Amino acid sequence: MLLEAEHLHFTYDRGRSSASAGRGAAVRDVSIDVVPGAITGLLGPNGCGKTSLLKLLAGIVSPQLGRVTLDGRVLTELPRREVARQIAVVPQETHPAFDYTALEMVLMGRHPHLGAFQLEGPDDVTVALEALLATGTAHLADRAYMTLSGGEKQRVVIASALAQQPRILLLDEPTASLDLGFQLEIQALLTALNRERGVTMVLATHDLNLAASICRRLVLMRGGTIIAQGPTEEVLTPLHIRDLYGVHADVSIHPVAGHLTVVPVSRA
Repeated sequence: MLLEAEHLHFTYDRGRSSASAGRGAAVRDVSIDVVPGAITGLLGPNGCGKTSLLKLLAGIVSPQLGRVTLDGRVLTELPRREVARQIAVVPQETHPAFDYTALEMVLMGRHPHLGAFQLEGPDDVTVALEALLATGTAHLADRAYMTLSGGEKQRVVIASALAQQPRILLLDEPTASLDLGFQLEIQALLTALNRERGVTMVLATHDLNLAASICRRLVLMRGGTIIAQGPTEEVLTPLHIRDLYGVHADVSIHPVAGHLTVVPVSRA
């Protein structure tokens, strides 16, 4: 399943024309191809447009210019239920309105597969339990979601996305605010889901070492535009890191980890 973005322009200030928005645009002339079956990392400083781009790729917001297509069909012209069967989103934070259990949170992922006023059936519960099992959270099924730790919550939210049975998973800072142990757990989980289930992923993150360890491709954003994209080993360079963050960094293959690692050295 091919997800493509072509010359996207998006601003939250709808009162301004695309010609006059200029630097106020969240996303400016962005084009990317999401490689099927790969994990693509989306990197850039705060406010560079990563979250806005994820929303555009998910069809949550519509571009003023350009288009997003899913297998050649314009995303904004497809029914939301159909899009949700193919693309799932894992936000940076999830705050439910009620005190749901973990299983109830995951069952929400089945809504795109239900008809109007249809309730979840045994098959939906089975899918939800399998998603909990896949994320290592089956033992939390009856726990209140809000009583879980940050890492447990994030895995449950990923389980909810898996219950949608999507082909594409869009994740916004999935390891933010997690301790090192939970970061490694989420890293291992995403790698396993990609390898074993073939789920295509786009991962927005500030963690350069997470991106280096699990992403086949990287997209670098600054000021709402893309400054580089391509294979990780070609894109994650000291020059690009300096351009993105104003930081001198050492980038090398770690002898034990076996992948690129980034060590910040000083402000540029």
